This record gives sequence, structure tokens and C-alpha cells, in this order.
Amino acid sequence: MIGVLLAEDQAMVRGALSALLKLESDLDVLGTAADGEAAWRDVQRLQPDVLVTDIEMPGLTGLELAQRIARHGLATRVVVLTTFARPGFLRRALDAGARGYLLKDAPAENLAEAIRQVHRGGRVIDPQLAVDAWGEPDPLNERERQVLRLAGEGLSAGDIAAQLQLSAGTVRNYLSEAIGKLGVGNRIEAYRLARQKGWL
Repeated sequence: MIGVLLAEDQAMVRGALSALLKLESDLDVLGTAADGEAAWRDVQRLQPDVLVTDIEMPGLTGLELAQRIARHGLATRVVVLTTFARPGFLRRALDAGARGYLLKDAPAENLAEAIRQVHRGGRVIDPQLAVDAWGEPDPLNERERQVLRLAGEGLSAGDIAAQLQLSAGTVRNYLSEAIGKLGVGNRIEAYRLARQKGWL
């Protein structure tokens, strides 16, 4: 039996996925989590073979979960199941250690097969997304991404500096670098473009 943990913040989707996977004779749904922190606790407690996670959740994102699992050297393999058909998210998921990346509009049977394949040590990636992902590299570094994300949430340079323990001048430099790299006119346009590309 392959032990599976589901992390998905939408209750209806979480319930539907759980019901679907329970129909498979070789898959055992060990538990479900509604946010990233709960999922992390469940990964440690239940030690699932495979974690199926959304990207955007309260607490920790699916990408942060994958990074934490890799950093702690846990055996759990990660499959990202998301609505984000964006190459930037795929690249970041793979960099974080995810072994699978599927879109929620894929046929339901694809998920069970992906779990099996990832459990066997393989990778499962939406093919068109894989092609697109290597066509346009992410120009932002991690710090520029952090600063731009907070700027997009409406924080001032001073607020961002306080949150990230940087000087306001350093924050402005990061924002200026990000704006320049993305070829836009201001931080709001930079945030929108980076979100659209899946780089945030």
C-alpha cells in the first residue's frame, strides 16, 4: 500500500480528492490537511510515502512544504496538484524537490497513476508545461522575489525592511533590480508580471 497525505485548503476539493483516491486498492489516504502547517505536522507524524499538495495554502505554501521535507531529509515524495499552469511555478516546484506537477483540470485517473509513478522513484510533469518552463527562465533571485511579493501586498519599503530585517535602502535596491529585470515601469507592474509568469 502507498500511504498518501492530501494538503488542500478548499474543503470540497479536499473531500473529492480523498474520495477518489480511496477507490484505488493500492492507495491508503492516511489523512488530509487544510493548511501548510497542519500538513507539515502530519508529514512528520504519519510519514506518508507521497504528499499531494496544492501550491497556495494558508501557513506554508506547497513549495515551502516541499523545501522543508527535502531539508529534513524525509522520505516523503511530493506531488504538486494545482490550478497554476505557469512555467515559473513548475520550475520552482522542481527546485523545491517536488517529483510531480499536475494540473487540477487533468483527468482524475492521472493523479492515482502519478502517485504510483512518483512512489516508484519517477517524475510526472504536465508535458506542455515542461516545454514552456524551459523557454523562459525566472530572472528574479529569492530576495527580489520576497521583496516584490511584500510590495505587491501593499507594504511600504520601510515595512518590508522591518519584516525582512533589511535597511529601507536595500529594499529599494531590490525593488529597483526586480523592476529593471522585468522591464516594467514600477513595482506594481513588476508584481503583476511576476505573478502572471508564476515567479512569485
